[in-house]
Amino acid sequence: MAPKIVCVVGPTACGKTKLGVLLAQKYNGEIVSADSMQIYRGMVIGTAAPRPEEMDGIPHHMVGVADPAEQWSAARYAQAAIPIVDDILARGKLPILVGGTGLWLDAVVRGHGFAAGHAGGAVRQELQRRLEQEGMEPLLSELRQVDPAAAARLHPADEKRILRALEVYRETGKTITEHNRETRELPPRYDAVWIGLQFADRADMKALIDRRVDQMVGDGLLAEVRELLQKGLPRNATALQAIGYKEFLSVLEGASTEEEAIEEVKLRSRQYAKRQLTWLRRNPDVHWLWWEKDRNFARALQISTEILANAGVSLR
Repeated sequence: MAPKIVCVVGPTACGKTKLGVLLAQKYNGEIVSADSMQIYRGMVIGTAAPRPEEMDGIPHHMVGVADPAEQWSAARYAQAAIPIVDDILARGKLPILVGGTGLWLDAVVRGHGFAAGHAGGAVRQELQRRLEQEGMEPLLSELRQVDPAAAARLHPADEKRILRALEVYRETGKTITEHNRETRELPPRYDAVWIGLQFADRADMKALIDRRVDQMVGDGLLAEVRELLQKGLPRNATALQAIGYKEFLSVLEGASTEEEAIEEVKLRSRQYAKRQLTWLRRNPDVHWLWWEKDRNFARALQISTEILANAGVSLR
């Protein structure tokens, strides 16, 4: 049987970190962050990475482990996180994955790896050169020939995934559609119990997100972006495209005011929360807990405990 783990999921600012810590305290667990931006060092404020006082003595893994100049994918994250999850299990503790990056969570739970290829490889570089010289249409036409299912599924403007599909076929001789079908047929690596957090009234979620952005600004988000640049981080680094960093980079470059950046960050954060929920709601295994205007963590812990008991997760 696949070992049991817990996944605490939901949109940005919904309280995942706090519930994860409460569960870890009760079940002798450790937290594995599944946030695509909290992996970067020096990006604490804008990613709302858990502070020591929020961790409350619970070990947190995969937070601040990558250089901001690096580009991480779901495959690379899974490759790093799975050994950590296995080690937590081997020590008799409960792994609790906490985050809102759905693709990364799925990558760990399924645990079957990804098709060959990576963004910095020779094949990808050659495809990127062709894209710059010829545009997308010749590459999309090539994909229609070798993998018509992928070509029909992908939006013509989705450069990243079109290049990825061609890269996989060139490097392996197998289409990404075929690879995905084969991996879906394999059983998951872990038996995950999913607990999701969301607000009953979307207006309450929006208000909380706005307050969090104001808090980030008050904590020094602009100074954090300035420090990243002073340390030599290129302006086009993936990390600086994250919500909050991109907008305040614009402030430093004089392209917008701080007030305009704040409103833009709030808007983008709300839009991102909506996309997170859209992704997570596709998972029928998520047990959703609905917040009212005020988040009741004691009640959430009680309900979560009942969910875990019914799923066969015992106290350790």
